[in-house]
Amino acid sequence: MKRIPFKKNVLAMVVAFAVGVMSVSVVASCSCSDDGQEKVPYQIVDIDTVEGRQALDSVTAESWLLVEASTGYPIYGRNWTRQMQPASLTKMMTCILALENGHLNDTVYITEDVFVAKNSRVRLNDGYLKKDLLKEMMLFSDNDAAYAIAKQVAGDTLRFCKLMNQKAKDLNMRRTHFANPNGMPNEENYTTAEDLVKLVSYCMRNPRFAEIVATVEDDIPMADGRHMPLKNTNRLLEEYEGCIGVKTGFTNASGGCLAVAARREGVTLYLVLLKSRYGKRFSEAPTILDYGFNVVKAAKKALE
Repeated sequence: MKRIPFKKNVLAMVVAFAVGVMSVSVVASCSCSDDGQEKVPYQIVDIDTVEGRQALDSVTAESWLLVEASTGYPIYGRNWTRQMQPASLTKMMTCILALENGHLNDTVYITEDVFVAKNSRVRLNDGYLKKDLLKEMMLFSDNDAAYAIAKQVAGDTLRFCKLMNQKAKDLNMRRTHFANPNGMPNEENYTTAEDLVKLVSYCMRNPRFAEIVATVEDDIPMADGRHMPLKNTNRLLEEYEGCIGVKTGFTNASGGCLAVAARREGVTLYLVLLKSRYGKRFSEAPTILDYGFNVVKAAKKALE
């Protein structure tokens, strides 16, 4: 197992691969000299002895990855490089591109060419400020809202998908390809848990994105004066202490998908679950996150 040196008070994870499942040891340096060289040996936490480890064996998600946010080092996961359909987790990419391109106070109309999905709440000729339609897309997971935003940003869906794939390349999402802005089933729309964690990490650095995905409820004004109440589909914002986002997803092809960010006592964890058994993602994510916080706590104790 490779050991990586770290500077004072920095936590890191060292990855070991076995039988397609990742196990991780936590390595920490107690102190450093002025030139950054370690003065003392490493301290290693055996993560198999950390409380909650055995519960991970029952996780149904086919692919998942948990990382410590400040370092980006993995804590635990399974099949995290397997290419899967991400369902509405795709909308994280759509949202960040919309935030980085154009003006949030632009008015976006639901035109006939973007009014295609049966499960959307937006209706033909509805108008919204872009910043409000982003909330509809991310909280309610409105599929036609995603098409409308894509058109507003790039002119049409095809050009927007090119932006998505270029951004994925920029973020080193090496096993990802986007074919639409909302994640509806498409064999050419695929990614991995590893790549999606990279996307979550990038997106959560944007204050507006972080604000949107942390919103539990809102009231969306429309251009004609009507209002539309909005409730976030991410139950963990209310059910899991410290949850600060980010996105849910589900199709029959993708199964239950979930990207979560949670923060406790100054520690932030990112988790992506793909193809969790129906109804299990909201119970499996807390199990994994609890374990992750226990690992970090054990590592900090080893530093003392």
